[in-house]
Amino acid sequence: MNINSDQVKERLGRGTAEAEEIIGNPSKVDEILVQLEEKLKEVPKIGETLSDLPLMIAMIKAWVTKEYTVVSPKVIACLVGAIIYLLKKKDLISDSIPVIGIVDDLAVMALALKLSEPELKAFVEWRDARNQG
Repeated sequence: MNINSDQVKERLGRGTAEAEEIIGNPSKVDEILVQLEEKLKEVPKIGETLSDLPLMIAMIKAWVTKEYTVVSPKVIACLVGAIIYLLKKKDLISDSIPVIGIVDDLAVMALALKLSEPELKAFVEWRDARNQG
């Protein structure tokens, strides 16, 4: 059961397109973030690959509330799209297959985090400066 990068990119692209439609609605975004937190409770060990998830959630929330607006809506859509993919039941590999079933979810989320790395770093700098001021 190999997952190639083209499949992962295609799935992330679909999620991003769906996310672009809903990121203007703070209550929908907040609902998705709550669902993500619940989904992550099912993951026994998140690991280094997803260690930026709390940061990602904080950046999305700050963007939605307009506290932090310098990040591109495309980046937010990419991250929310990955969350939507994680929460949807239509995966490349069914979540019902123990351990292996979450691999595609993790691959999509890891790619979204990797693509958003510069924006996440900028958000950390903004947040740290704000907390010191």
